[in-house]
Amino acid sequence: MGKIPANPPKSVLNRKENQSLFSKIRKEYISITFAKSLIFDPARLPLISILILAAELVLNVFVVQSDTGPLVYPAGFVYIYSALYFLTSHGTNIRLAQYVFVGIYLLQLMLVLRLYCKSRKIPPYVMAITIFTSYRIHSIYVLRLFNDPIAILFLYAALNVFIDGRWTLGSVMLSLGVSVKMNILLFAPAILLLYITNLGWLKTMLQLTVCAMIQLILGAPFLLTHPWQYIKGSFDLGRVFEHKWTVNYRFLEPEIFESKMFHLALLGLHLTLLVVFASPCYKYFQNYCRLRHLEMMLLPQIEAQNRAEKEKEKKSKKAPNQALPASKENKQEKEQEKLTADQEKFLKSFEKGIKKMSGKQQQQQKVERAPEESPAPNSATNKFSIHFDRSTQLALLPIFLSNFIGIVCARSLHYQFYVWYFHSLPYLTWYTEYTNSLKFLLLLLLEFCWNTYPSTVLSSIVLHTCHLILLVGIGRKMFRRIPDLAQLNK
Repeated sequence: MGKIPANPPKSVLNRKENQSLFSKIRKEYISITFAKSLIFDPARLPLISILILAAELVLNVFVVQSDTGPLVYPAGFVYIYSALYFLTSHGTNIRLAQYVFVGIYLLQLMLVLRLYCKSRKIPPYVMAITIFTSYRIHSIYVLRLFNDPIAILFLYAALNVFIDGRWTLGSVMLSLGVSVKMNILLFAPAILLLYITNLGWLKTMLQLTVCAMIQLILGAPFLLTHPWQYIKGSFDLGRVFEHKWTVNYRFLEPEIFESKMFHLALLGLHLTLLVVFASPCYKYFQNYCRLRHLEMMLLPQIEAQNRAEKEKEKKSKKAPNQALPASKENKQEKEQEKLTADQEKFLKSFEKGIKKMSGKQQQQQKVERAPEESPAPNSATNKFSIHFDRSTQLALLPIFLSNFIGIVCARSLHYQFYVWYFHSLPYLTWYTEYTNSLKFLLLLLLEFCWNTYPSTVLSSIVLHTCHLILLVGIGRKMFRRIPDLAQLNK
């Protein structure tokens, strides 16, 4: 029997390394545990988002290839629809316009999924089920070509850059959304609070000036010629809608529906609810602002820790069986990596508070605090990270809630208005403490209401009932979580 060579050939070593790599991949990714995590773990949503976008591209192309009618909402705002008019050979190439809206839909969906991925709030299967099963949403985007999706696209672009701390660009995107359709103003109360808590009053005024300047620049050709007619037509808060198109008030008589007192009552309810929820929303934004500042403060320490771990891993590969003495430079680096007592105390309260506010699913997830807490000795788990992006939850909830309150109190909802809050519904629903069965039932009933054409007394009543149940669920948890918000400030 031949002896095993002391120095095996390189091919043998490469084969062993490949076998070890395949073994690790099979153990980590080809398992029931990994498959379940793709369905239920919000941290896996970035991967699932890619699959959702690919599937949506195929689905929307299929929808475009089916029969459709003429363009039913050709007005929009002048610039965008004028561009579409010339792009589509003076409005004759409707198929090309539909593909443009496929691009708009996929871009908006990408922006929505990016926010959800950062928040780690919603399980992947919830997003997949909600997105793929809405007939009405696909119809609004790629069959009807309304201007509502374009306005909402700018809104989600604004939210993404706000979360990234790019305030002026966010203000530009937000104002562009308002220039397409005025419903974006339903988000304005929460975004104003977001400005104030993050920027202070002076910089808030500067951002509002940016928003106003965008409106003046875009409206200049009309303001310089027929200013009153343009302002009255574009920003008509007293517009009376026709009863035959309403989705939410079919059960009212036309005389009541069109009465001024009814409109004033809804406006009063809208303002009252905004005032009631103002305090907890402000606290959410305060804590979001503080966590973002803490992230900036800890970033050098996190980067230093990651550099140290990378160096340690390189040295362990070179001499796995030799103990490496700590140099003076390493000792100094470790001193820089240490957190202060106040930072440690805050991180502990942050973890505890954010888990409580996020619900049972988030309590099962651990925030990685230090390498020694990671069980597996690989570079992915050794990387020092604190998922501060999960604090995005504190910003998204008030913004989505402000818009939802506006929809609850809307004088009339038309079918294309579904896009105003559709993509925020999974977030709002999963914020409540209702059972998963009730959450899915609410989403199913809302889809039923928006797909009932023409609307009926039953569909309108069900729509209001779902809105009320959802609002109560949000409010009940939000006000009970105020002590948890205070805990973040300790």
